[in-house]
Amino acid sequence: MIATRAPLRIPLGGGGTDLPSFYERYGGFVVSVAIDKYVYIQLNKLKIEDFIRVKYANTELVSNPKEIKHPLLREALIHSEISNGIEISAMSDVPGRTGMGSSGSFTVALLTALRAFKKETASKKQLAEEAFYVEAECAKQPTGKQDPFLGAFGGLTCLEIDRSGEVTVSPLKLEKSIQRELASSLLVFFTGIQRESFDILSEQVSATRAGNAATLESLHETKKIGYRVRDALTDGNLDQFGHLLDQHWKNKKKRSTNMTNTNIDRWYQMGRNAGALGGKILGAGGGGFLMFYCPNEYRSKLRQLMTNEGLREMRFCIDNEGATILLNI
Repeated sequence: MIATRAPLRIPLGGGGTDLPSFYERYGGFVVSVAIDKYVYIQLNKLKIEDFIRVKYANTELVSNPKEIKHPLLREALIHSEISNGIEISAMSDVPGRTGMGSSGSFTVALLTALRAFKKETASKKQLAEEAFYVEAECAKQPTGKQDPFLGAFGGLTCLEIDRSGEVTVSPLKLEKSIQRELASSLLVFFTGIQRESFDILSEQVSATRAGNAATLESLHETKKIGYRVRDALTDGNLDQFGHLLDQHWKNKKKRSTNMTNTNIDRWYQMGRNAGALGGKILGAGGGGFLMFYCPNEYRSKLRQLMTNEGLREMRFCIDNEGATILLNI
């Protein structure tokens, strides 16, 4: 039996510039933080049967990996050249389709388990690139570099992506007290809205490749804000980071009419009125988790307001381990 996990992530700046449609022309930059919420994979070798059983929200029993309906499970097994006699179960601390990078973390945890099964090793960078390849190239998902790299490396991390797709990974080495204050200042609430990110991301990819001026302007500004977020965090200026989140969200909304809705806008304005300096919807937008940066003196009020609106808070700490093998017997 093999058990693995990979952390989910919260993007702090630069999200969207990690997609090939942008970085292949201009280069990308992302600041993101892995959190102690995980995707788990459990893998068993079947002793007698020759079929493949996979369990996620559904259960599939097939004789060939090409028959699997789940695209990431299917493509990861084909890529790993594992054809039968295996059972794989997937679990997550957070619902999927909520902007936490679960598909990237899923693929990283899955490939970690499959490599352990084959008694193979890989660096975290190799694992991240392999997961990106499986998701983007094999499964044809509109995804970027951020999710698999944060799932593999963990931590509070900067990704500099050049036009070839090469990624330079730079951990942000903050004082532990600053890290704890950052995690305490970020209040994250589940909107109850689960949505596919593909439509929004596909819209962005198409607009970027077509040279749409508004989309490109938004992404260039997002990249600039990402660098400013890095500098504010490095300087320990967390309130400045909070104000940058507000700029980031206003800019991000320009990329798609599906990025927000009347409820999200109302909740966001309520949070700002309650004392939050900034915030945004995590991931591609349209639902999932709503995050605020809020100074300590206003957090109780903000929590009460969001609770009254029916939003459930997700508290977290920073994960510094990345992809991990929990069990291999």
